[in-house]
Amino acid sequence: MKPYCEVMTKLIVPAIRALVAIKLINEYGMTQVEVAKRLGLTQPAISYYLRSKRGQPAVIEKLKSDQKVTGLIARLTDLVYRNATQEELQEVLCEICTYIRKGNILNDALI
Repeated sequence: MKPYCEVMTKLIVPAIRALVAIKLINEYGMTQVEVAKRLGLTQPAISYYLRSKRGQPAVIEKLKSDQKVTGLIARLTDLVYRNATQEELQEVLCEICTYIRKGNILNDALI
């Protein structure tokens, strides 16, 4: 048995980062270097997210299939783009994780 926070850190957070990075590049026209700086990551890490080498594709697709999750990720992306405070970003990230956990968005096969 894995604690849920461990699963979130290992599977969900990378998937959220991948979705945010993709949106920042495709919808906001940012470069990989700009996105890396905003997310506190390296440019190679962003490249990995874009090429699905980081963040499990099955988890990403599952998150993309839920309308509320995609709305929350859009909100998070906008906050990242606007250089929101760490507290604002954390609040939305926690909201996403809580929704996923309580809504049982991921089934046992993914965890």
